[in-house]
Amino acid sequence: MDLFVIPFFVLGAILASFMAVIAERLYTGQSWIKGRSQCNSCSRELTALDLVPVFSWIGSRGRCRTCKAKVPVSYTISEAVLGTLFAIAYVKIGFTLALIPFLLALTTLTFIVLYDLRHTIVPPASSLLLILFAVLYALLSSSAVQLLGATLMIAGFIGLGFFLLYAFSGGRAMGLGDAPVAFALATLVGSTLAIPGLLFSFWIGAVVGIGILVRAPKGHRIGIEVPFVPFLAAGYLLAYVTQWNPLLLTF
Repeated sequence: MDLFVIPFFVLGAILASFMAVIAERLYTGQSWIKGRSQCNSCSRELTALDLVPVFSWIGSRGRCRTCKAKVPVSYTISEAVLGTLFAIAYVKIGFTLALIPFLLALTTLTFIVLYDLRHTIVPPASSLLLILFAVLYALLSSSAVQLLGATLMIAGFIGLGFFLLYAFSGGRAMGLGDAPVAFALATLVGSTLAIPGLLFSFWIGAVVGIGILVRAPKGHRIGIEVPFVPFLAAGYLLAYVTQWNPLLLTF
C-alpha cells in the first residue's frame, strides 16, 4: 500500500472537521477564526483529545465527556468520508498538479453539504469557489481540448436544466443554489460520468425522500423541505468512485 494514502486520509478528515466548524458558525455572528470549540450542551471548551477526527467520537462513544450529551454523528461521518475521498483521489489522480484543485473542490463541497443540511441554503461564494476549482481541475486533467469542451458543454446543460427547474417551479422543485453545484460536479467528474452522476443523485434522492415521507406522521407530509445538494454530492461522488455508467446496461 502506498504510504501517502494515510496522510491524505488524515488531511481530509482534519479539513472536514474545520469545514464543520465554519458551516456551524458562518453568518451566525460567531467567529470561525477565533475561539475554541466547545460542547453545544454544557459549553465546556474542547481539548485536543476531543478534537481528533473520527477517533475522538469513537473513543467517547458519541457523547460529551463532561455532560454526556450526544455529539452529532454527522461531523464524524463527514470526517471519515472526506478522508476516504482524499485517499481515493490521490490513488486515482496521483501526486500531480491536478490533484490540488480536486482536493480543494472536495473540501468546498463538504462545507456546502454541511451548510445546506444545517440551513437549507447554499452560500453563493462557496458555489463560485466550487466552480473555480472544478474548472481548474478540468483544465489540468483534460488530455485534449475537445474533451474539455465536451465536459463543459454537458455540465452547462445540466446546470441550465437545474436553473430552469428552479425558474419554472418558482423554487418549489429545486433551489437556485443547486444549479451551480450541479454544473461544478459534472465538470469535476468529466463528460463520461456527468449523466451517470446525475442519475445516481436523483435515485438516491428518491429513495431517501420516500423514506422520509414514510416515517413522517400523517398530516405532516406536505411541505417537507429536503436539501438536494447532499444527494448531488452523493450521486456524483458515487459515479466518480465506482466509474459505473448505468446507461451502458441499456445497450
